[in-house]
Amino acid sequence: MRHSLPLAPQFYVTAPQPCPYLEDKMERKLFTALQGDQAQMLNDSLSKQGFRRSQNVLYRPSCSDCTACMSARIAVEKFTPSRSQRRIWKRNAQFERRATSPWATDEQYELFRTYLDNRHADGGMADMDIFEFAAMIEETPIRSRVIEYIDRETGKLAATCLTDMFDDGLSMVYSFFDPAYTKSSLGTWMILDHIEIAKDAGLPYVYLGYWVPGSDKMGYKAQFDALEIYRGGNWELLGDVASFEEDLHPLSNDPIAEQVANISFPDSRSTSS
Repeated sequence: MRHSLPLAPQFYVTAPQPCPYLEDKMERKLFTALQGDQAQMLNDSLSKQGFRRSQNVLYRPSCSDCTACMSARIAVEKFTPSRSQRRIWKRNAQFERRATSPWATDEQYELFRTYLDNRHADGGMADMDIFEFAAMIEETPIRSRVIEYIDRETGKLAATCLTDMFDDGLSMVYSFFDPAYTKSSLGTWMILDHIEIAKDAGLPYVYLGYWVPGSDKMGYKAQFDALEIYRGGNWELLGDVASFEEDLHPLSNDPIAEQVANISFPDSRSTSS
């Protein structure tokens, strides 16, 4: 006899706090624990529904009066690099990719601190010590890799990305790079390289986290062709950013109970005789 049981975890909501992306907005997140033997299956399923992983937690924005944050992914086969992106790709031929297990190193942390001190000194991660950094890298119940980029000319670590592996793509959980390479546009280049990795692996998507119209921190994602956003329970091509209309009416947000009720869960299947 075959039994099919849905994986339905418990969900919680964070207390409202100032939004890190938009002024005069408050953010709130819907989240659940990611653990157990079915963690990979749950992560694959919920990531297709706008959720994002942070260590052992899956979360999705669930603000009471704003829907600006939308999960974004690149459709690999439809992607065509722009002229500037082609130049960036050629410009960075000096870097060598190295995929490793999710294990934190002193060299990674030193690069991480340099990146934060120069780019995000007032951000939420500014005070992370080496133990918290190690937890961010190593506490993963799913298939994850650390993608390092080495400068062949100096032998030094220039950039790093913590990358999750889904059944339908790659998710760039967090990336950072040496600010000395600012002219190399390493942030853009790492996304282009992940598109190549996904293409070689036959994976259709590269997940970029959240696109937030009106946010300087997150607006760069719209520069990528074939960008899809998760809105209203469906994935759709973003298209022309200038013509995008955001729905900020408070009544456009479903109550938390309805949001949870509309989440689809994978089935855990077992066979017994």
